[in-house]
Amino acid sequence: MSEQISVGIIGASGYTGAELLRLSAQHPNFDICLATGDSMAGRRAADLYPSLVGAYPDLVFESFDVAAAEGLDLVFLGLPHEASMALAPQLVGKVGCIVDLSAAYRLRDTAQYPEFYGFEHAQAELLAEAVYGLPEFHREHLKGAQLIATPGCHVTAAALALKPLVDAGLIATSGISVNSLTGITGAGRTATEVNMFTSIDSNARAYGLLNHRHTPEIEQEIGAQVLFTPHHVPMNRGILATCTAPATNAASANAVMAALNDFYINEPFVSVIERPPETKSVLGSNAAHVSARYDARTGTVVVMCAIDNLTKGASGGAVQAANVALGIDEAAGLTTVGVAP
Repeated sequence: MSEQISVGIIGASGYTGAELLRLSAQHPNFDICLATGDSMAGRRAADLYPSLVGAYPDLVFESFDVAAAEGLDLVFLGLPHEASMALAPQLVGKVGCIVDLSAAYRLRDTAQYPEFYGFEHAQAELLAEAVYGLPEFHREHLKGAQLIATPGCHVTAAALALKPLVDAGLIATSGISVNSLTGITGAGRTATEVNMFTSIDSNARAYGLLNHRHTPEIEQEIGAQVLFTPHHVPMNRGILATCTAPATNAASANAVMAALNDFYINEPFVSVIERPPETKSVLGSNAAHVSARYDARTGTVVVMCAIDNLTKGASGGAVQAANVALGIDEAAGLTTVGVAP
């Protein structure tokens, strides 16, 4: 029998929480013991998300009580940034592993929080202990980690695309542009003027121009300066990051693809493909599809990555990092096969 891991999801009623419940239902080790959602307390999960009825016919969202989480093997935090920052210190040492899906512990430099998130970071010591939860870059540090900071969804796509080429010296470390398209679930479940049907249907919009909060996180992970421009587009799920960068003298068509292949040769969830990546190819999966082109005429490298923003970009990536931290099969509960057509 597989080892059972007691799991709590704090903030389970949002999109990332629902995705965590979906993935946990197919995970051979996870046993959901706690699912909180203060705004939905007392409501059945299957009433809010009918897709969950087969796995959780009787699960009811609870109000949060820190005592209810104590002793659990694994706790996911699907809360706003400042709420996670306040809660994590209360749980460290009282649960086996905390995986935070907010940005509360992502940035290494506390001085960046007021500029990009609008609050002072009050947990500098805990921030220094947190492990960035992208296994493709930080697998060894994740093993046995007690506090994991899951990457931003746009960051996952952009960093997976760019870091191999930066590391290989094939692109410059400045003058990089990241244009990222995201499904509207990236705007969250709460109804706003952005995510209402009449706003997003047949529409595309750029947002967060010049100073989007994911910018310092991308730069932190790839070791280069970027201009990041995200866009909402009329699809439910998915991210397509198209990144352009000045090529170095070492770049060529063969070199850029070889660098991607070498970097990801043993990675279970990253596929280097010849054709341009598409969001529908990774829908519902923890897969990342990456490809690149070298344009000799302009001296530019174009590198692309497609992921599902709720899976690899959030809850799936969180499960993957938790699997590594807990020493179980990294691919448990996750798939590389998207839903098509």
